[in-house]
This record gives sequence, C-alpha cells and structure tokens, in this order.
Amino acid sequence: MARRILAGALLVVAAGLVHHVLTSSSSRAAPSVPVLRTEVTRGTAWPAEGQAAFIRTGQSEIRASPDEHAVAIASVAKVMTAYLVLRDHPLAPDRDGPTITLSDADVADTDRRREQEESIVPVEAGEELTERQALQALLLPSANNIAAVLARWDAGSETRFVARMNATARSLGMRHTRYTDPSGYDDATVSTAADQVRIVDRALRLPAFARIVATPSATLPVAGTVRNTDALLGHDGFVGVKTGSDGAAGGCFAFRAVRSVDGKQTTITGVVLGQPGDDRITAGLVAAEALVDRLAGPAWGQRAREPQGPDRQAPD
Repeated sequence: MARRILAGALLVVAAGLVHHVLTSSSSRAAPSVPVLRTEVTRGTAWPAEGQAAFIRTGQSEIRASPDEHAVAIASVAKVMTAYLVLRDHPLAPDRDGPTITLSDADVADTDRRREQEESIVPVEAGEELTERQALQALLLPSANNIAAVLARWDAGSETRFVARMNATARSLGMRHTRYTDPSGYDDATVSTAADQVRIVDRALRLPAFARIVATPSATLPVAGTVRNTDALLGHDGFVGVKTGSDGAAGGCFAFRAVRSVDGKQTTITGVVLGQPGDDRITAGLVAAEALVDRLAGPAWGQRAREPQGPDRQAPD
C-alpha cells in the first residue's frame, strides 16, 4: 500500500488537534495521573480510527491521542502475562529457566481453544517446555493456550493470576485497565493505549523480555519452528514487542522503535489499538510505523513501506 494511501486512509495529521498528556511513573505505588491538554508536538499524527499513545527517550510523560477510552486489547494483554511471570521467575540472559511439564488437561484445553479458532501452538501431554520456550510461545506466535499454562504455573490458577494482573495494573497507575484472562482472548479484557504504554515500558526493562520480543523465530519441542507475528521487527528501527488482533479489538500493536530524531538516537515506545482492516495485524503495524515515521521526521517517512503480516487463520 502506498504511503500516500496510508496518509489519507489511516492517519489524521494532528495539526490543529490536541492530545492528552498522562504522567508516566516508575513507582510501584499507584500514582496520581493528571490529564492535561497541550498543543500537538512536532509531526505527530494519530490514527484516523482507534487510539494511540507513546513515550520518547528523556520524557516523563505519555502522550496519547484525544479519544482515550477503555477498549478490547486482544493479545497485547500478553505483555502483562509475560511481565508477571518474569518478575516472579527471573531469567538470566544465558539461562532457560525451570521446566514446565504439560498435562492431559493442558492438551484438552488446547483442543478446546483450537475448536474456537484461537491462536495456539500444538502441545502433547508430557511435553517439557523451559520457561524461556513457554514465553517464546506466548510472545512470538501468540499462543493463548500457553498463556493459560503460564498463568496456572505461576499462580496456581488462572483466577489467581488474573487477580494479580489487575493488582499490578493498579500499582502501575493503569486506571482504565481491567484484565479478565491472561491471553486477551476475552473481549472483557480492556485498557487504553496510554495504560498499555506503562506496562510495555516496564516489561522492556526486563532483559529477558526485551530479548524474547526481539526474536524472529524460536523452536519448540512439539510445535517446531514458530515465528514472530511482528513483521516490522528488525526494520526501520523497530525492535519488537507484541501484536494483537480480533474482531472486537481490531488491529493492535505495542512496540518499541529506535530512530534518529534531530541527530540524536531516540527510543519511542508506543501502542496503537483498534485499527480497522481485513488484515488486522498489518493494520496495527502500519499505523504504528506511520506514527513513528511522523515523530522521526520526513526523511524516515520517505523510506517507509507497508509491512507484510504473516498468514494467519486465527486472531493473535
């Protein structure tokens, strides 16, 4: 898709618009989050539909598009799942972590999810996944069945794990977020782009998380080679995080990109939600790329191209 079509169809150039500025906090206590309205900063363009938010190197504020409200976030919810697992079971860069043995119940749960056309990876009873492999299955091909496996492994039950997801969201000041499941398949799992920027930024502080989301592919014992749904990974400064898509959520993408802005290397961490299109994964990727291009300036916009999302039959 040509960039001129993207500019017309997916973006509204933000000249004359306003945006919310939400204070970002690294505190574990729930911070007060004032909402201010300021003039649009250099080159910002928000998606014509859905919502977006970002934070840049050296800034203490999350900038968010005007229409911020809680919406379904699909598999972007898996960022919180991975964060909690890694917080409870830290992984050193050269370690794979403890082994998780899959059960008959895990296989039955996978079969049920397959019938519902969820995103899953094949598993077998008795299969052993290391913690790193389980997180790769969660974050690369976006396996809902492994989200449930990790939740039960970490907290003893999905119910207890989800309670911890919500407690952590509150502690991070994610006031418009409610998790109801560890995978995001449930449309009642809702958040805003600005809230999700908080957890994405926090998760990327964990070296194991940052390394996994920057991985193009991985090999699992039964599923074999699985590939990252993030088709922007390794292109134009994008270093990964997590796609999400389904009918209720549209196309979603939590991302980090490193670009040169005014001659300085700048890290942009952001989230786009609710992007329309037949290929929802690509819609989320395109919206994120266009936003980053605008923030980085016209030179990057001239180099941009449409990412090609992988063929998928199930929402991720």
